[in-house]
Amino acid sequence: MSTEFDNLVAEFERFQEQGRKAEQRLAAYDGMREEIAAVEVTATAPDRSVTVTAGPGGAIKNLQFTEEALRRPPQALAAMVLATIQTAVAEGARRQAETVQRYVGDDLNVLDQVLETQAEMLGVPVEQLRASTSAPPVRRAAEEEDFAEREFLSDKPGASRAQAPPPPVSQGEEFLRKLYDGEDH
Repeated sequence: MSTEFDNLVAEFERFQEQGRKAEQRLAAYDGMREEIAAVEVTATAPDRSVTVTAGPGGAIKNLQFTEEALRRPPQALAAMVLATIQTAVAEGARRQAETVQRYVGDDLNVLDQVLETQAEMLGVPVEQLRASTSAPPVRRAAEEEDFAEREFLSDKPGASRAQAPPPPVSQGEEFLRKLYDGEDH
């Protein structure tokens, strides 16, 4: 009976440790969310007549014109404003992707996906965009992983739901699991 009790205590301690680790990961993701919310990028047109400040999600926070900008024909001013907005928003998206990449690691290749999309949309090479980031390139696996089956909160990198079935559970372990789960309700 003592061995089973010791096993139950050990199992309960593992449950508690998993709970602590989950709380730490959630706190880290809160930090990521705060960093993303603080992203602010200012872009200036090549002639310095238009300045745009963009925030998270491409929100335009500020738009400034010089006297020179206001002397331009409306279509030229509009084109310059749009180009400057595009520059600020694209840089903001890259910074947000860098932040996400730092928190989730290289598994999702978030930054690469953003860079590839922007390269296609802007008609510039990915390498040119990558040069403006602080993150190193991510090496991709030979085969892409199916992230629908990925356990993102697992302690083990590469863990997925498609694992071997869990070992049989003793009556004592089952009791503790029900007790532990019951505390959440």
